[in-house]
Amino acid sequence: MLAKGSFPWILTSITLSVVSSLTYLLFDVAYAKTTALIAVCITIFFLFFFRDPEREIKEHGDYMLAPADGKVMDIRGRKICIFMNFQNVHVNRSPINGKVHTIEYKKGGYIPAFCKDSQRNERSHLFIESEHGLVEVIQIAGTITRRIVSYVKEGDYMKQGQRFGMIRFGSRVDVTIPENFEITARKGDIVFAGETIIARIK
Repeated sequence: MLAKGSFPWILTSITLSVVSSLTYLLFDVAYAKTTALIAVCITIFFLFFFRDPEREIKEHGDYMLAPADGKVMDIRGRKICIFMNFQNVHVNRSPINGKVHTIEYKKGGYIPAFCKDSQRNERSHLFIESEHGLVEVIQIAGTITRRIVSYVKEGDYMKQGQRFGMIRFGSRVDVTIPENFEITARKGDIVFAGETIIARIK
């Protein structure tokens, strides 16, 4: 399965591959062969990057799940910061059941997402109204990323593990943990969206 919103990217690279290949075969244009090879490589990369595998989500009100695939790069008080590399699935999932209270999109720069200064980057703040209070999930764009994609809108109800959006290419997701939860994730942990437990009810 491919991520929602990825079709235009993949279609463009496939079209370029086909056109370049035909140009080389029919007209023997030297640079067309190189262009075709590059386009094919880009298409393969896009198919890998935009993958969105189905996952068996086990909903439970007593714990919170990771909102993103990646590595826990930091835990700052009640906030868990997860960095996503190119090889990670970039579709993000809800850590808890609840209604989308607010979505705040903020424009910004494109500092590497693992830097503390990346708080100045383009980002989207998603506030989930849960039975344990508001839970904030922040999608932060990285150096190459130029677009944060949202799959939900204010007022929508999300189930734990439901897809709520994605960030194209390198990026980071931060999630705040309510006070009545004990954080079980540790810095350096590898986590998977909708599968890895990052906090449990005290």
